[in-house]
Formats: sequence, C-alpha cells, structure tokens
Amino acid sequence: MPGSLFCVEKQEITGYNIQIGGDKMKEQKTNVMRLLEQKKIGYKPHEYPHGDEAVDGLTVAEICGQDPACVFKTLVARGASKSIYVFVIPVTGELDLKKAAKASGEKSIAMIHVSEINALTGYVRGGCSPIGMKKQYKTFFDASAEQKASIMVSAGKIGYQVEIAPADLLKLTRGEYAQLVSNNE
Repeated sequence: MPGSLFCVEKQEITGYNIQIGGDKMKEQKTNVMRLLEQKKIGYKPHEYPHGDEAVDGLTVAEICGQDPACVFKTLVARGASKSIYVFVIPVTGELDLKKAAKASGEKSIAMIHVSEINALTGYVRGGCSPIGMKKQYKTFFDASAEQKASIMVSAGKIGYQVEIAPADLLKLTRGEYAQLVSNNE
C-alpha cells in the first residue's frame, strides 16, 4: 500500500508515530486501546467484520488489506514448570515448541487448552492480545517483528486489531525477541 505506515522496514521510517484513526473507532475502543492511550503509546486501530466466532489471522490480514507477515497472533502456553508464557508470532507461522521452550528456559512447552484462555488472560479465543492480560506473563515476540516499523495484534476483542511499533509492545509487555517460528517465516 503506497503511503501506508504498516509493515514498512524500520530504516524506511523516521519520526514514526501512528495516530488514532476515525470517529467510528473512537466509539468502539477496547480496553487494550484505552491502556495504550493511558500509557501514551501511539497506535492505529483496525476493525474488521466478524460473527461470534474467531476469524483466522490470514483472513484478518486479507480483510484489512495488510501483509500477513506483519499481522501477529498471540498464543498462550504452559511450560514443564507449570509457568504460563505468551508467544506472539506472525499469522503465517506456526509456533515451534522446541524454540519456545528454549526461549523460555523450559524443558518443554505445550499450548494451553482453549477452555483455559479466558481464565488465564481475560480474553477469548480470537481476541487474545499480548497487552492487558489479567496477569503479567513472560512474553516473547518472534524475532521477525524486530525488523518491522509496525505490526498488528489483537486489540483484545474479536473484530478489532491495533497496529503498533514492536519496540513499544516489547516495552509495555516487558517482552523479548526470540526465534519462535519454524523456518522463522
């Protein structure tokens, strides 16, 4: 998309600052958006049509007209120690559990059951955001995010996404970068 700030390599942008979008989005703010505003972190809201069910990330990218390599999904897993971890990876990728275990310092990692998502995070499947979970879990972002000027993650509600600088996400979540995806897509 010419002129778009979305998914441009870092070195191509100077003075990067995403502003909040149109009036319709101002009426439909999620808690994630409110938290970002409270922390004075720039973001751009995105909304997409949806039913009651979650829409897969590739479809979200297509509906929003975005590069799927810049749209990220939030996955929640449990380590062998029973600790909970959050992994944020491109929607085009699949979490490599061995790489996730290595990043977290665990012997092994397993995805939590979908029925546990709400109790652990406060979010529902398809609307899980790395921002504003019930507890601050150790969070890892796929290393591919580091090279992007902005990435898109869930805004905490199905049908809503926020586009944000990865450095801001990392700071807010106290996260770190790691190789997490098979073949690091």
